[in-house]
Amino acid sequence: MDLNFKGKTVIITGAAIGLGKAFAEAFVQKGAQVAICDINLQAAQETALELGASALAYAMDVSNAAQVEEVIAAIHKSFGSIDILVNNAAMYGNLSRTPFYEISEKEWDKVMQVNIKGPWLLAKACFPYMKDNGGKIVNISSATFMSGSPNWSHYVSSKGAVIGLTRTLAKECGPFKINVNAVAPGFTLTEASLSIMENAATYGVDRGSIKRSSSSEDIVGTVLYLSSALSDYVTGQTIVVDGGKQFI
Repeated sequence: MDLNFKGKTVIITGAAIGLGKAFAEAFVQKGAQVAICDINLQAAQETALELGASALAYAMDVSNAAQVEEVIAAIHKSFGSIDILVNNAAMYGNLSRTPFYEISEKEWDKVMQVNIKGPWLLAKACFPYMKDNGGKIVNISSATFMSGSPNWSHYVSSKGAVIGLTRTLAKECGPFKINVNAVAPGFTLTEASLSIMENAATYGVDRGSIKRSSSSEDIVGTVLYLSSALSDYVTGQTIVVDGGKQFI
């Protein structure tokens, strides 16, 4: 049994850049056909073009229920199946780092709409296409939920909610042979991470068991594993991928 996704359709949200793009590249290399979903259609199209005929780009605002359902239906029509969902889209690099009592209600609500409502809407829309043949859902959480990263309460709270959603979906989807798990990356050197601090390249390295920074490629393997037949008896779990900065 290996990581061969030939004949599988994978939906990845927030897939135009960063972690999502790394996931898309890996799935295509392993034989999958991939739906590149992103709110930035032009960037999604550029990524799909790079990946070749196995990838198609779709504009998607994950917080818009009607659009999510429409796009998921279009993906199923184009590819013929929906086998794997990777809920990666999130508000992150463009968020203010500020005490909880200074965060605006508008920003708080927007974070929740994208970071937790989005994964729920995607799972809800994909379920009808997965329930007869099984499938895999991988939700991208964050190790900040474990550490309680200060001055970021909206982001941390939303990523904790992703873990809660993962556990309840695992219970409800198990009878349909749909596995639902989460990956909680530590600080990873993506475009978004590099934009939020000057010392991103060395941030947290001294606290890790593995003394180096994390790249997108370090997260890919866990997502592939949880999307494959190798993890058929794994569900409701959260795997922290942070180089051993914390243990739970």
